[in-house]
Amino acid sequence: MFEYRKSSYSHEDGECVEVATNLPTFIAVRDSKTPTGPNLRLTPPTWTTFETALREGAL
Repeated sequence: MFEYRKSSYSHEDGECVEVATNLPTFIAVRDSKTPTGPNLRLTPPTWTTFETALREGAL
């Protein structure tokens, strides 16, 4: 079961990305506007690379 959380940077209007990090084999990402819609599943190393690129302004 995914346990999604919203970013502390999410907009007050509710539009944001939610992330579930409670499973050891992948990180799930979804759009908060469509919680029953599809999710993107990334391996932990891929998620770390993505997160680093965001923090460094590469994306």
